[in-house]
Amino acid sequence: MAVELETGLPSVRQIQGLIRDGKEVEFKLVTGDLLAGKIRWQDTDCIALVDQYDQITIVWRQAIVYLKPRL
Repeated sequence: MAVELETGLPSVRQIQGLIRDGKEVEFKLVTGDLLAGKIRWQDTDCIALVDQYDQITIVWRQAIVYLKPRL
């Protein structure tokens, strides 16, 4: 059985807003790596991040320490 993305959750709504507005974000991963770019899509397990070279990186949600908009 497929698990649906819970669109009522504040975190899901905030990420959808970042996608809609095309804002750049920064992810810090549990490995200490920093990733920056625009979020293309999200699902229940992953978030797709597009960098400045239009390369897509799929990031597992469980690997994210934090996500914040870039200034």
